[in-house]
Amino acid sequence: MVRPHRLPTPDRRSFLALTGISTAAFVLGSNVAGHAAPIDRPVPDNPFSLGVASGDPTPDGVVLWTRLAPDPLAEDGHGGMPAHDYTVEYEVATDDRFRDVVRRGSAVATPDLAHAVHPEVAGLEPGREYFYRFRTGGEISPVGRTKTAPAPGASVSSLSLAITSCQAWYHGHYTAYRDIAEQDLDLLLFLGDYIYEYGITSANRLRQGAPELSEAHAAAVLTLEQYRLRYALTKTDPHLQAAHAAAPWAVTTDDHEVENNYADAHSQYGVSQEDFLRRRAVAYRAWYENQPLRAASLPKGPDMRLYRRLRFGRLAEFNVLDTRQYRDNVPADGGAPGGDRTDPERSILGTQQEEWLYKGLRRSDATWNVLAQQVVMALIDRDTGPGLEFSMDQWDGFPANRQRLLDTLTEYDVSNPLVLTGDIHRHAAAELKEDFDDPDSATIGTELITTSVSSDGNGSDRDHFAPIWLGNDHVKLYNARRGYVQLQMTPSEVTSDFKVIDQIEADDSGTVSTVARFVTEEGRPGLEPIGGGRP
Repeated sequence: MVRPHRLPTPDRRSFLALTGISTAAFVLGSNVAGHAAPIDRPVPDNPFSLGVASGDPTPDGVVLWTRLAPDPLAEDGHGGMPAHDYTVEYEVATDDRFRDVVRRGSAVATPDLAHAVHPEVAGLEPGREYFYRFRTGGEISPVGRTKTAPAPGASVSSLSLAITSCQAWYHGHYTAYRDIAEQDLDLLLFLGDYIYEYGITSANRLRQGAPELSEAHAAAVLTLEQYRLRYALTKTDPHLQAAHAAAPWAVTTDDHEVENNYADAHSQYGVSQEDFLRRRAVAYRAWYENQPLRAASLPKGPDMRLYRRLRFGRLAEFNVLDTRQYRDNVPADGGAPGGDRTDPERSILGTQQEEWLYKGLRRSDATWNVLAQQVVMALIDRDTGPGLEFSMDQWDGFPANRQRLLDTLTEYDVSNPLVLTGDIHRHAAAELKEDFDDPDSATIGTELITTSVSSDGNGSDRDHFAPIWLGNDHVKLYNARRGYVQLQMTPSEVTSDFKVIDQIEADDSGTVSTVARFVTEEGRPGLEPIGGGRP
């Protein structure tokens, strides 16, 4: 049995008071598609400076997003908007010139949610392309393109995906998104670290050519206003905006959206749980304000429901996970061999999410069962000698939870498990083994790990971690360049292209190439390299 979550989380009303979140923000912030009472006020010029986005597609709809911010880097965190409510109208059409508008509605943009809106559009046709735009006052937003999911039970011939992660704005240009925006994708999965909470200094700023930052924008992020400023800085990037406007996204967080390596209510820096949960509350609020998320993910104080399921006909089911909010803390003994790390009750998912995940996997009849999540699942022994050494931040810190998941996959013969991961700022690909101590044991799943969009700067093909990773026989790829992973999924196979960029620090003119390509066949978990052996 996994022990229940027992951390002393203050009640919702207490945290609304602590963080300044009004009840009205939670009512108006849902922005379910419909017609809001018109609020006619003059709107500052260029309110759509942060672009548009869509996300979490269903067979009959999608959630849309924009945030009014005529001066996105205004230091009070409100994007240059007056402290009033505004009506934001939207249109959805079958063509990019909006001659065939099929849905119209409006939502209220409130100062409580930094004038962000998240209208949930329904009544669309399954498996087709749509275009959308927003209007407020006399201002019209850029046009976004989105797609609905195929109908339930539909036979889907192919699905085009990209996965990205880790995009420290100050470490380099978002060249990966320049390339992604040119692709015809059905879905982009963002796997965590959309922002970084660290202060920006001359020592860690690798991105060249961008304007200098004020003290407010460069400071380490702690308050609601500072989180809003860091999102605004990140979202001013034109390539990121283009990628958001090109396809629907499904997003989840890792640690840097709040604080490095946090575990549930535990900070690694020794602050009290009450203080840390206060920080988590404002961090989650800023995350929601800046992402195409449905009302179901609206934070309640320091709590936010992120794990959810997306279905694409009979082809694929995506389980979007949260490995940060419910995990047990780092073992008191630091993960010593045979110690607390192996406690059979330790969980990286928490009781409720584990039960939700296993129940869904048992019931799924999809060809491909995908786990979109944050940290490396495969066992990675970091001791290149005869000893053992594991990261406590990854699934290696929770071996009992990993074994429960692997046992579920095998006991219920779950079809074609595919794990998509971010976090490590490196491309890697691994086979999930029935027994990681026996290289000849059965392979029961496949893990594809994307490198960062920008975090750690240019990188290199090999770095000092390469011998550690490649010393594990089930690891089939390691590359330390920046980039993303593109996947083409069909009923018979998944092809994964690991894209790398030669440089991202000087400017955004870097060249994108494919460093490795693998095929995973239906019914045959694992990785078959195309064009050579282990890169």
